Amino acid sequence: MFNERKVAQMAAYLLKKRGGCMAHLKLMKLLYLADREAMARYGVPISGDRVVSMPHGPVLTMTLNLMDGDVESSPNGWDAWISDKANNELSLNRELSEAELDELSQADIEVLEAVWAKFGKMSRWEIRDYTHTLPEWEDPNGSSNAIPHRKILIAMGRSEEEATYFCAEIEAERALDKLFASI
Repeated sequence: MFNERKVAQMAAYLLKKRGGCMAHLKLMKLLYLADREAMARYGVPISGDRVVSMPHGPVLTMTLNLMDGDVESSPNGWDAWISDKANNELSLNRELSEAELDELSQADIEVLEAVWAKFGKMSRWEIRDYTHTLPEWEDPNGSSNAIPHRKILIAMGRSEEEATYFCAEIEAERALDKLFASI
């Protein structure tokens, strides 16, 4: 399930690691790589967002819409944590303590730390180029193409059986979210 507050806290955590400000492109790639790492470790992404291949690499779709201001933020969601994009950069809205990151589990933070340790020093272009080498990304030729979770799970070393199991779990959670959203 996509959780706007959780993805905002993921972004806030990474922005804080970078001193409070980061290129929009780099932040998106770090968020994608965190979801990818969580799938490798636990079988499910942190954000619950849908993933697509775009010209600059894999993208979390709802997160991109929030970053670009294309959708309205929910109360205590994206806008409560992250500023509007300016000069292709995003920044924290305010000082932040880790205790405020109540949507993130210790496992989520460990994933974010691992991703930051591996990719945090890369420039936006280096990390973009890196994501173009990932087996799940395919050049959409100026458009976008969905990246199924199965493809990511298999790229991360999960067996066909594990991928089937975790994809069923992800879809069941989405179905429950849809049901509760209609109530």
